[in-house]
Amino acid sequence: MGVVTRGTTNPNRLRRGDRWLAGPQAWRLQRPAAAPLVVDLGYGASPTTTLELRDRLRAVRPDVRVLGIEIEPARVQAGRDLVASLEDAGGLDFRLGGFEIPTDAGQRPVVVRAFNVLRQYDEGEVAAAWAHMVARLAPDGLVLDGTCDELGRIASWVAVDAGGPQSLTVSLRLRDLTRPGVVAERLPKALIHRNVPGERVHAFLGALDEAWRHAAPLAAYGMRPRFVQAVGELKAAGWPILGPARRWRLGELTVGWEAVAPRPS
Repeated sequence: MGVVTRGTTNPNRLRRGDRWLAGPQAWRLQRPAAAPLVVDLGYGASPTTTLELRDRLRAVRPDVRVLGIEIEPARVQAGRDLVASLEDAGGLDFRLGGFEIPTDAGQRPVVVRAFNVLRQYDEGEVAAAWAHMVARLAPDGLVLDGTCDELGRIASWVAVDAGGPQSLTVSLRLRDLTRPGVVAERLPKALIHRNVPGERVHAFLGALDEAWRHAAPLAAYGMRPRFVQAVGELKAAGWPILGPARRWRLGELTVGWEAVAPRPS
């Protein structure tokens, strides 16, 4: 269920989303008694980022099982060739499929990572794709619908569970950041066309850039203190910033979905 995407990928490109899964979302992996299943949906022309996902999540749950799913048979074969070449192929597998997410021996995934997949669809198709993926989740499962640039320095993702979209996370490389609003070019499909006056996500990114400007004096101490100050200002102003402040030091902030959700047409 779905269409073949361009499949562009690079090693280490999805590290920001992986770091979030292994950080604030680690409890989802730690809760199941049996080895948890994580699905990497639409991993693209190279299976490298699926292998990276397995390796990063092993730090949280050593027995994690990662299943790469692609709709293009040649990409599935590339994944299986990778498995055959590894000395340690444990917990890694690849299978043909799409948004319907074939289960592995009846086991439902605790996480579905779909990065740079829905970006290539129409906005009107997003809700149905979310519904198909969420329907396959285990209890307390999560879908990560994300987008990033080619090197993974600018990324954002929506967290979706059985209750619908819950949050938007923005993750940025701070070292050479000009302004955090540059993430507008890499918003998930549900939001990227909504970055216009009158929409909530436009107001949020505007407020973030304004807070970044207010924190400019802290740039003398580095971009990290400046970003922390900017996010702190947003939270003080009433924006529903979620999660601990230590995540801000990574160039990452998560805001409740209600603050950025598209307005009804």
